[in-house]
Amino acid sequence: MNAVGIDVSKGKSMVAAMRPFGEVVAKPFEVRHTASELRKLADFLKSLDGETRLIVEFTGRYYQPIARYLHEAGIFVSAVHAKLIHDYGNNSIRKIKTDKADAVKIANYGLTNWVSLVRYTPEDDIRLLLKTCNRQYNQYMKTKVALKNNLIALLDQTFPGANTLFSSPAKQDGHEKWVDFASKFWHCECVSKLTKANFTARYNKWCAMAGYHRSDLKAAEVYETACRQVPTLPCNEATKQLVEQAVAQINTIAFTLASVRQEMQRLAALLPEYSVVMAMYGVGNVLGPQLMAEIGDVRRFERKQSLVAFAGVDAPPFQSGIFTSTDRSISKRGSPSLRKTLFQIMVSLLQTSPADDAVYQFLDRKRAEGKRYYVYMVAGCNKFLRIYYARVKGFLNCLNSAA
Repeated sequence: MNAVGIDVSKGKSMVAAMRPFGEVVAKPFEVRHTASELRKLADFLKSLDGETRLIVEFTGRYYQPIARYLHEAGIFVSAVHAKLIHDYGNNSIRKIKTDKADAVKIANYGLTNWVSLVRYTPEDDIRLLLKTCNRQYNQYMKTKVALKNNLIALLDQTFPGANTLFSSPAKQDGHEKWVDFASKFWHCECVSKLTKANFTARYNKWCAMAGYHRSDLKAAEVYETACRQVPTLPCNEATKQLVEQAVAQINTIAFTLASVRQEMQRLAALLPEYSVVMAMYGVGNVLGPQLMAEIGDVRRFERKQSLVAFAGVDAPPFQSGIFTSTDRSISKRGSPSLRKTLFQIMVSLLQTSPADDAVYQFLDRKRAEGKRYYVYMVAGCNKFLRIYYARVKGFLNCLNSAA
């Protein structure tokens, strides 16, 4: 048998082939991630005598081109978690870290764990696109939060408290009322220099043009707030430009987020489990596609405990001698993006309080028992995943049986 270890990096990889008892089939050599060189690598692996298995580290996105190409070429490929490779075979006092040494280490790991190697299966295009959209959505959301904080910092110098004047939800295109208001009335003097009647008329006209609800009472509240403020930046063109640029950046990223959400919804609707997932409490048009994106095809998990471990919300046992720990932390060895989505679902359940939902009943019972916030939230995530696994996998199995 031939174990081929590949230490993957961006655009290139280091390859080493080993057999039992330290026999070197091929000394470490470099392969670039081009079609021609990957074809040569596939031909070389097929020419080896005996069964050949290729092992790569499951890290980032760098391994995917070479793993997918060799899998489609008919070669057994196994993607192994980087933590397992890191902890394997560290029986030397000297610390050696080179691509060649890593490739040999990965190959030796394959020999030691030959029987338990799991064949790599590429994600289908829909799930891959959905997951990529979700990762992009999360990055854009971080940018939007930073930009909103920047705008609030500017308004604290021109119109303090302007961001707290409105509580209207965001529109379908991502626009928020307080952000658009800051673009029109960027300085408190833009309001306070007018009479109350003139401002009320301008405010209602702006609301009508921008698609927001008009209200004389809200206009009066805004006017009184503006008259009380003490700005630190002057009311001139330079200040106006700063605020308008900040607002334009927020609206641009908000439009991008709205477009990505729409695409995620379209892709999620193409998946067979869409109706089952969207029927679960706490899951909406945003969290539903995110949940499906991060979990992927649930059929790849043999047990519900495997899905819980994948999310990293399991609490591994800790026992030594007569001591058994009763206060254990979650592993956090799984997907942080999935844990974030699950936490948001728990928050949604607590806000909506659906009395007939099993997960909410569980959360409410743990909360009534006096459990700490993060304890019952994580426990709720664990229970939600178990229910998700049972419903979705059962539904998909029924579809396969009917087909």
